[in-house]
Amino acid sequence: MLGVAAVATFATHRYLDQMLWNIIDRRTRPHRWREVNAIIEATEHDNSCKDSDQAPSSDPSQRVDYEALEAVSVAEAVQWADGKPCPVTLYLYDLGAGF
Repeated sequence: MLGVAAVATFATHRYLDQMLWNIIDRRTRPHRWREVNAIIEATEHDNSCKDSDQAPSSDPSQRVDYEALEAVSVAEAVQWADGKPCPVTLYLYDLGAGF
């Protein structure tokens, strides 16, 4: 039987091979998926938000403070975010918004 610390460690490591940890959808037209704007930030930036899960700190040389793509599909945005070297939160915006 695993102790509490072992379970917490397993749960954290289970996500480490996936870097897209959260999606915040700020689109007013949520059924538009072909062209959106996408912004990513390190998930640890959200640690100070009320009622947030707590992400571990990333290596500063790997941390994504801010990156953006314009006019990409939702699928492309998800794939792009998941390919980053640290856990990220993906923000989705309508085309023409978010920057």
